[in-house]
Amino acid sequence: MAQGRGSVRQAKFAAAIFLLCLLVCLENVDAATYTVGGSSGWTFNMANWSKGKRFRAGDVLVFNYDATIHNVVAVNRGGYTSCTTPAGAKVYNSGKDQVKLAKGLNFFICNTAGHCESGMKIAINAI
Repeated sequence: MAQGRGSVRQAKFAAAIFLLCLLVCLENVDAATYTVGGSSGWTFNMANWSKGKRFRAGDVLVFNYDATIHNVVAVNRGGYTSCTTPAGAKVYNSGKDQVKLAKGLNFFICNTAGHCESGMKIAINAI
């Protein structure tokens, strides 16, 4: 008799694991990919690029740019506002970076001298 109850518990556990995996997969299926700046790529005067777009946590931003003169830095609000790179900020420099959005505000700048000040920065709110 005890064997039967153990088998039922194992089956329930396996079903729970399966459902959890399914939910994780479904969340990723809903994720969208956005190329920052469209065909122009990550460049100057980016302030209006995100207007009219709805971003969700898990969506992916693709930053295409010339890696010899630009980069992408994930910063906090202060870094975004002041165009400075806080200690420990994640710097991307491949020229073809893919960044998954976290829920809430996500801020990105280019920290090459003068680029952020020339509008090479974006703020994205992911729901």
